[in-house]
Amino acid sequence: MFITGYAVMAGAAERLVLGYDSFGNICGRKNTPVKGAPLSGRDMTNKKYVFFLNSCSLEMQNLKISSLSLCVSSCPQEQLNSLEDLQSFARNNGSCLCIYNLNISSYTLNPKAAELCPTLPVPPSKSFPLFNRCVPQNPECYSKYASVLISMVNEMDVFHRILSGILAGRDTVIGLSVLALAFSLILVLAFRFIRTVLVHTLIALVVFGMFFVSGVLWWLYYDYRNDPSTELETEKENVKFLLGYAIFSTIVTVVLLSVILVLRKRLQFTVQLFRVVGKIIGRIPFLLFQPLWTFLILVVFWVFWVAILLSLGTAGTAQTASGGQVEYRALSGIYYMAWYLFVGLIWTSEFILACQQMTIAGAVVTCYFNRNKNNPPPHPVLSSMSVLFCYHLGTAVKGSFLITILRIPRILLLYLYNILNQKESACAKCLFKCCFCCFWCQESCLRYFNQHAYTATAINGTNFCTSAKDAVFVLAKNSAKLASISCFGDFILFLGKVFVVCFTVFGGLMAFNYHRELQAWVVPLLLVGFFAYLISHSFLSLFEMTADAIFLCFAIDTETNDGSAERPYFVDQELLTFVSQSNKLTDGQNHRRPFQDNEDGTELQLMT
Repeated sequence: MFITGYAVMAGAAERLVLGYDSFGNICGRKNTPVKGAPLSGRDMTNKKYVFFLNSCSLEMQNLKISSLSLCVSSCPQEQLNSLEDLQSFARNNGSCLCIYNLNISSYTLNPKAAELCPTLPVPPSKSFPLFNRCVPQNPECYSKYASVLISMVNEMDVFHRILSGILAGRDTVIGLSVLALAFSLILVLAFRFIRTVLVHTLIALVVFGMFFVSGVLWWLYYDYRNDPSTELETEKENVKFLLGYAIFSTIVTVVLLSVILVLRKRLQFTVQLFRVVGKIIGRIPFLLFQPLWTFLILVVFWVFWVAILLSLGTAGTAQTASGGQVEYRALSGIYYMAWYLFVGLIWTSEFILACQQMTIAGAVVTCYFNRNKNNPPPHPVLSSMSVLFCYHLGTAVKGSFLITILRIPRILLLYLYNILNQKESACAKCLFKCCFCCFWCQESCLRYFNQHAYTATAINGTNFCTSAKDAVFVLAKNSAKLASISCFGDFILFLGKVFVVCFTVFGGLMAFNYHRELQAWVVPLLLVGFFAYLISHSFLSLFEMTADAIFLCFAIDTETNDGSAERPYFVDQELLTFVSQSNKLTDGQNHRRPFQDNEDGTELQLMT
């Protein structure tokens, strides 16, 4: 909350993309006065473009352009050769190109007008939409203007270049996130009514998409690398990231294709698995809306986080200089706050997903441990949510915090790897890659156990640590059965997530490729892929969490009960038949291993 308040009070993200004049006024906005700057605090709502008074002889000193800049309503389309031309342009277009306190009628009368107005002749210029600058169209002036602007962008630190890329591509990022949402909704409905042909179609689309995206990435890398106009540091970074994306995409394509070839004979088994899961979801139809609520909450949080990040990146104090000009100087500690904010992004996103998993687990557990399958309990989703908020928020916080702890070292290792990558140390590179892979494996395992811990919490009402211990104990005793049942189903769901990310990233490649200039668009593209994965995960995890909860309940049910009249199973016959067939069991009683040593017939005491 402190960082949020500080970013809101001290930041001004609009300065980054809209531009501002030499007197601290943000173009296109109504401004507040700055003490000691008499020309500040002006209403620039109708003046959206930055105009430099000496656009043909710009110089840069300490990341600041030496020429005075003003906010104007329009850029001069024709060359202006005299003060009379400036006066006529101001009267006809309402765009004053001289200092604000110089009246239009005084352009030709004031003896200091030559100092307060732009250097003559004023070349024709055109508004540049990305940074709202009036760019001179005269070839000689344009060359000098572009060289200064290139130097300024290249000397900006990576943090501010990333913020510029996010702001410049914000509409594209939002549109691609909506596209990922549409793909996820289509897959949710498809998995709800899955058939064999749909599995084949999904696999074919994933393989085609991975090959296509890999080919596009390699083509873009070749196109950028051989482009002689690549001068900006952001464009050079685009080339490096494109190479990394292309290599990663190619490796993932080869690995996925190999796994699909190995597991191709179990497609029919996957259809039966989703048919069983779909039957449970059919008893709780409101579960289909749970991912949508989660997505809306995530969107609100992401918008809030991006707004705070942009405000934090532009946080600085306005200081007056000579001639009433205003300079913004960044405050110390901004980068530490940005890292803290990034940790908050990971933790809060994982907490929201954990709440969704616990809600789904609670609803499935309530439906599973119900004797009368034809009369399901009323409002299981609302009941699960009320239990979550009243009793188990701490469980979701702990589970998401553990994932965050494992993810932070991965990010730090990636940061150090990028630093050491310039030193060409093969041993260090190999060590960092091994550590990175190790943390990724640990995070994946922890995420898997967290899901089962949430289910155990929904069954017994115990805390996170106790539930995790019980879940690990059950999984260890039934690892062979549960692994054979859920392995391929989880893989098909993973292919669904790859499908969403793949085609969303492809749309991002096509959209961002049209905005090469002055954009670090590889970072917004990475955010698009990250958001697409979270969106698809929040939707498709409905089936993943439902299947895992069902089979954990089944394992506990078969360990606690024996199917006799005194201790009958809670499981219905279809699920029992499916599990028996999948594990090649003909007699569940002969293969049953006791979960507890006691045989008193005590059933589980469920949390209500």
